[in-house]
Amino acid sequence: MTQPPSITTSELILPDQANHYGTLFGGHALRLLASAAFAAAYATAGGAVVMAAVERADFASPVPVGSLLGLAAHVLEIRHSSMTITVTGTLGAEHVLTARFVMVAVDAEGRPRHIPSPSKKEAQS
Repeated sequence: MTQPPSITTSELILPDQANHYGTLFGGHALRLLASAAFAAAYATAGGAVVMAAVERADFASPVPVGSLLGLAAHVLEIRHSSMTITVTGTLGAEHVLTARFVMVAVDAEGRPRHIPSPSKKEAQS
């Protein structure tokens, strides 16, 4: 069976994303983590997804303005219409952020829909 896609990206942390200490504001960090989770979920589901839960978010170290934050999103589990995704943020080799999300695949009316297995999606291509 083929593994679900992983997403990697990076984000330059700018002053408008900072708190009064000159480091990444927690709300902006959550937005970046959620965007990476969304991208991995969208690729896995082959279409629209919504966030059902943020199960955990940990801020291990501050992220200074001017840093290039690496983000990696990995699908941990796929269920009928939902998936669990973990996103890690790094500065070089240092692990600074992590979060775990539950995303749900939805149809055009916003109702949960079945997520095809990665091997079935490849066969359809």
